[in-house]
Order: sequence, then structure tokens, then C-alpha cells
Amino acid sequence: MEVDLSPKLCKKVYGGDGGSYYAWSPAELAMLKEGNIGAAKLALEKNGFALPRYSDSAKVAYVLQGNGVAGIVLPEKEEKVVALKKGDAIALPFGVVTWWYNKEDTELVVLFMGDTSTAHKTGEFTDFFLTGSNGIFTGFSSEFVSRAWNVDDKNVKTLVGNQSAKGIVKLDGSFKMPEPKKENREGFVYNCEEAPLDVDIKDGGKVVVLNTKNLPLVAEVGLGADLVRLDGNAMCSPGFSCDSALQVTYIVSGSGRVQVVGVDGRRVLETTVKAGHLFIVPRFFVVSKICDPDGMSWFSIITTPNPIFTHLAGRTSVWKALSPQVLEASFKVSPDVEQLFRSKRMNEEIFFPPPK
Repeated sequence: MEVDLSPKLCKKVYGGDGGSYYAWSPAELAMLKEGNIGAAKLALEKNGFALPRYSDSAKVAYVLQGNGVAGIVLPEKEEKVVALKKGDAIALPFGVVTWWYNKEDTELVVLFMGDTSTAHKTGEFTDFFLTGSNGIFTGFSSEFVSRAWNVDDKNVKTLVGNQSAKGIVKLDGSFKMPEPKKENREGFVYNCEEAPLDVDIKDGGKVVVLNTKNLPLVAEVGLGADLVRLDGNAMCSPGFSCDSALQVTYIVSGSGRVQVVGVDGRRVLETTVKAGHLFIVPRFFVVSKICDPDGMSWFSIITTPNPIFTHLAGRTSVWKALSPQVLEASFKVSPDVEQLFRSKRMNEEIFFPPPK
């Protein structure tokens, strides 16, 4: 596979006083198009309001920073107004209408990653706005708007012309937005920073997995996700997805080194990653990471709601399942070397603490 796997930063698409919308372009990150994946980021300043919109793609949203409020409307359902905080993951099925609001001093930053197999452009999200300078009202003639919503021409002009901004606006500080209800988070939001850990290795790392058990809506999205926090100088075991899933990774904090090995045992990526980088590991390719002294965390989506991974080192390693004779013949080594290889990491989990 001759595709550039180098990690990339996002670029601003639009924005103003209320905040900005950023996206990763398939022209710069070719694996987005190859894998039918889209990725974008919304950053809202204080009183920033991201106007109601729906998308041509199912997504998982992840709150990278700040606190805020979101409105979520599933097809033919009532609006759910939910409070958001850092670490929240939200499953957004195809056709859902959302809006986003930040009333705090700290910037609210939300990451979106999802499947573009239904999208107008492969590897990109296209949002359809209900209001604003590029909202659906602007495309219809006054006659159609008047008859559809049974309002006179004067009010048609008000509806179509008053909100002149595109996508994101800044509201007056005195404007009262709907208040979220605690019960609305149930079934819509799962906080990965507060959830029970699926993996917890001393001096190694921690993992929280997002799947159909803890957030059933991911079944409709068709994506699983995880939040991984690697301790300083620790290593993540080489592994690959064994159910033909792509892994899309956003570096949330810290930095480290990544190696990816593909067809014919060829190393196709060796690079340093840092906060803000996005990179994609193709199906069946093997990836491993070693973080820098300050540690590293990343949020990944996997293009199946309940992913299965095979690791090549550690307690769950495929090597552990193979018989000694097979390993001796495969590596063409003596029983002593095979035993040394087998014994070193076989009782450890998928994260390895730094050498002592």
C-alpha cells in the first residue's frame, strides 16, 4: 500500500468571534479517502453557538476541552439538551440534528471522527445547516418558505435574513439557552475519563473502551472507540485489528514515537506524534507506540462497534498460543532462544513499563 500515513494537523475551514471549525483534508491525509473516514474539530469561545445542523455521516464526538451544552435531535424524536464536559464521548447516528453552545470562559473543543461511506465527498463531512447564511431557508424562494411554514412575506424575510453568520455565532451574554437535564445524558453520553477502566497497568497505561455495552447508540453509528493513557516512557504492545477495521487515532496530549509495519514486513511509518496529530492505521497493519517522559494519551475510533485486536506481545499475545515447535521452526532458532523469547513478556498486559 503506497499511501502516505504521516500524521497531520487540522486546518481552519470557517469561523468568527464565536469560534471556529477545523477539518482534516483527504488531499493532505490520503488515508481519509482510502478508508472512508472523516475527521473535524469544533472550537467554541465563550457564548459561542454552533448553529443547528445535520451531517451526511455518522460520527463519534469527543470533548477534548472545556464544558458546554449540546442539543441532540434523533429522527422523529424530541430534543435532548445535555451538559458536556471534558472526556465525554457522544455517538451521533446518521441524520441526527445537533447544536453546540459554550457559556464558560474556557474554550470548548469537540473532536468528530466518523464514517463517510454515505457522504457526498469521500473522506469529508458535509454539514447541512438549518439556519444562518448558508441554511436551508436561504435556498428556497419566499413563496415556498411562506407556504411551507404558513408565515407572511415580512416574517419570511426576517427568518431568512436576520442570521447572517455562517455555522458559528457569538450570542449576547444575557441570552438564555435551554438548560440541560441530567437524565438526558443517559444513553447519549459516556465519560471516558470517569468510566471504569478496561485495562489498568501499573506504570504502563490505562484504557477505556467505548462499545455497544456502555453506549448502545454506537451500534447505529457503526464505530467503536477507546481512550488510551500511556504513562511516561511506557510502550503499547504491537498489535493489529483482526476484524478488518481501520483505526483512526487523535493524539489528545503528550508526545511519543509510532511505528507501523505493513505488507511484506515493511515499516511504512516511523515518526514522532504530538497533541493535535491525527493518523490512520490501515486494516491488518501492525502498530506500536512508545511515549515520551511526560506520557501520552490518544482517542481512537475503530470502524466496527465492537472491535477485536490481536497483540503480538504480552499475556494475550498470539505467540503464547502457538506451540514451541512452531516457533522454533518459524524463527529457525534453538529451544533455548524460543524459551527466552516466550518467557520475557508472556505474563504482561498490552502496556509495558519503561525498562528499569
